[in-house]
Amino acid sequence: MRADREFGEAFELPPLGRREPLGRRRREGDGGLMSSRDQRFDQVLAQLLDPTRCRRNDSYDAHLSSLRGMKLPHPLTGELFESPVPPGSGWPEDPAVRRTPVARSAAEVVELAETGELAELEARVSVCRACSRLVEWREEVALGKRKSFADQPYWGRPIAGWGAAEPRILIAGLAPAAHGGNRTGRVFTGDRSGDWLFAALHRVGLANQPTSEHAGDGLQLTATRMIAAVRCAPPANKPTTEERDTCAPWFRRELQLALPTTRAIVCLGKFGYDALLNALASVGAAVPRPRPKFGHAVEHRIGDLTVLGCFHPSQQNTFTGKLTAPMLDAVLTRAKSLADLP
Repeated sequence: MRADREFGEAFELPPLGRREPLGRRRREGDGGLMSSRDQRFDQVLAQLLDPTRCRRNDSYDAHLSSLRGMKLPHPLTGELFESPVPPGSGWPEDPAVRRTPVARSAAEVVELAETGELAELEARVSVCRACSRLVEWREEVALGKRKSFADQPYWGRPIAGWGAAEPRILIAGLAPAAHGGNRTGRVFTGDRSGDWLFAALHRVGLANQPTSEHAGDGLQLTATRMIAAVRCAPPANKPTTEERDTCAPWFRRELQLALPTTRAIVCLGKFGYDALLNALASVGAAVPRPRPKFGHAVEHRIGDLTVLGCFHPSQQNTFTGKLTAPMLDAVLTRAKSLADLP
């Protein structure tokens, strides 16, 4: 199938699930480096989903429709699942049930985010359908898959916060990766960014194992919780301002529920940092004006909290040396000290 020539040069889309990436084989990380062919493929898919850019190709839609309902074995449990995974169907660590209420608009996100229980908030987040572009993209990726994971089911739903229910440390990021969290159902799981992050958390004593491959793999965090500013994998890792704002009530409410015990917040990247400061201000925290600038290892005291900046562990940063393992370890060790953890 060819992309519409409105995109520029003609680009041949290989059959879904059967692409051969150029160069080294890799797993995608949030904002990570990709081969030019993989990058162009994802860009064209994103454009195919944008009705303002081109018309959808009927044969492509028909191919995706034919994949719906197909069941594949979970790589850890062997149980069969559809892609995207229906809530309450037995996926490891799925917080939702079939009757979990679904937000289908920004107004409904505001309404459903007002729950007093963290577990119920996680469930509602995981079935949200408020942003049509993100819903279509995450499900498109879940059906089409990447060749490396063509034999696996994809979660294909929003990613809830994960970790300790009463954390001393929060780690705030941007959004799940299309073939990472969107595949596995857990934030920073199954991608290169997660490889770096969980290895570092294990080195400093905040995780019980150095790897995070699949939900249900026994991984546990010590007094630490991970949250994301946007809960669905966005095309090209770039959510729109409207999508960020629609997702903000989920982020804000989870922050409110975690704040009573939290003493340090590590922000991975500027987007997560800005979203975190906005959320803190919205719940009444005395965020300085002008807003403190983002930087690696910067610290800002806000009430009883200390907010720390950290470069995102994307391949773009780790391959180029902008972020090294000692740099990441140092920020996490500092957060652990601020949280009074042994």
